[in-house]
Amino acid sequence: MNDHELQRVVQYVTASTSYARETVSDILRTGFAELSSLATSSIQPFERETLLEYVSQWTIKRTGQPEPLVREVLSCAGRWLDEVYDELAKRHPEALGLTANHEGDAESE
Repeated sequence: MNDHELQRVVQYVTASTSYARETVSDILRTGFAELSSLATSSIQPFERETLLEYVSQWTIKRTGQPEPLVREVLSCAGRWLDEVYDELAKRHPEALGLTANHEGDAESE
């Protein structure tokens, strides 16, 4: 996900919630960065739900924002989190515990 795409997600989530743009941006940047970092550096496989729960907890601790706020923002950005997860599944299937020929459900652009 490039910076332009991330800005679109921030705009969408900001418009969909009552939270400040800076808060939403911090939560999304932290969550997306950790998801990408974990997938590219971890040797332990993760199931989707476990990985997303970890990213939620990491983001809560890293940003210092309340759990309900972080979960709402990440939930609102769920479509994009799934796209990042699917892209990582294609590029680094071993990090997600998948076989090399796994194809994600989302279509890549």
